[in-house]
Amino acid sequence: MRTIKSFDKGMYIPHHKEYTNDKKITRLLPYPKEVIIPLNQHIGETVEPLVEVGDRVEVGDKIGDLDEFWSAPVFASLSGEVKAIEPRPTGTNGDCLSVVIAADEEQPEFTIEERENWEQLSINELKNLLQENGIVGMGGAACPTHINVSADDPVPNLILNGAECEPFLTCDHRMMVEWADKLIKGAQILFRIIQAQDCFIGIETNKPDAIEVLEEKTADLEHFHVVPLDTKYPQGYKKTLIKAITDKEPPMGARSAEVGCIVRNVGTTIAIYDAIVNQKPLFERVTTVSGPETIPQAGNYIVPIGTPVRHILEVCGVDTDNISSHKIILGGAMTGSAVTTLDAPVTKSDTGVLLLPEEMVELNEEVGPCIRCGKCVDNCPMFLFPNELSLSAEAEDYHEAERLHATECAECGICSYVCPSRRPVVESIVQAKPEAKKIRRSKK
Repeated sequence: MRTIKSFDKGMYIPHHKEYTNDKKITRLLPYPKEVIIPLNQHIGETVEPLVEVGDRVEVGDKIGDLDEFWSAPVFASLSGEVKAIEPRPTGTNGDCLSVVIAADEEQPEFTIEERENWEQLSINELKNLLQENGIVGMGGAACPTHINVSADDPVPNLILNGAECEPFLTCDHRMMVEWADKLIKGAQILFRIIQAQDCFIGIETNKPDAIEVLEEKTADLEHFHVVPLDTKYPQGYKKTLIKAITDKEPPMGARSAEVGCIVRNVGTTIAIYDAIVNQKPLFERVTTVSGPETIPQAGNYIVPIGTPVRHILEVCGVDTDNISSHKIILGGAMTGSAVTTLDAPVTKSDTGVLLLPEEMVELNEEVGPCIRCGKCVDNCPMFLFPNELSLSAEAEDYHEAERLHATECAECGICSYVCPSRRPVVESIVQAKPEAKKIRRSKK
């Protein structure tokens, strides 16, 4: 009998996976007439354009880069002509300098050329290829992967995050079922880079087919372990995942490598395989398009990065002229960002395009005062006091926010979800985190 692992606090919330969990991965067709490629799709420095207006580009061409460690290049996701290089709205970072490509009517497939002798590449060569191919965390964090896997010493535990605890999202689920071989090979590349001793694949129990497939595929791999996880939110957050699988807890402000763990998302791990073995840069991703009976062709689609939300919804059968009462979210329902324009593009880290009706998101509801009910404290997986944190953030008392450990907030959104006054608790804390980080650094 399997042991199902979990963590303290958090909560059980509706999954809403039924709309797409059996939808196989397909390519989103037809392609958009233009793609909008933001020059910052990661935590770090905005890259500089390598093209000019009027240039021709082919799918997979590098169009933006910067000679900085904290950066990741971007690539043309479709072939066509550079139409503009200008600030365009995004779903997460406001306006961002972007390369706009007018797509050709006929699109060639990207040519896969398997890299010869890739198994003989050194660890540094592998890390350099991750940066060169623009690999970032694709589960939402968007940290450049070559930075994530850089550690001074070997890291014994590689943890693959297959929890996918966010409501509605099923893209990681489908990748584990359909692309298991790629996932395992990508994990073996990571295994070598961090010089790991064991690889743990954590999967929530609401994905029994993924657990079964990966148990079968790894049965003869001595150092691979599939770990069933309780279906509980936020099981997929890095610290809760480490706690559930290894019973270790990274100290406040510490990297997970300091407790012998490095965590990578399923989609990121597959992109690593494609970059190293197939010489394919990160210019497209699998994204879940879903909503409660709001999207006729909901599914899991391979989407060119830079595809506007409007195009995605219309291809999936949505009348975009009649959705003013709905909320559109890029990413997950709990941690994603509501978009203010349908022209916002999908980026490397956008796991979902969700269309949620008014009755689900409670638009325009009045916000009340904190009533000190303690629900946010009872459920916070980081054992923080979100009520006090949000009040200090609203008062711009960042020293108090730092004292209350704002920097440890997982940004999971549970505090806002359970608040009877509908206060924007997590939003306030997120706004305070940069200032709290500065204060914490000044104390060291």
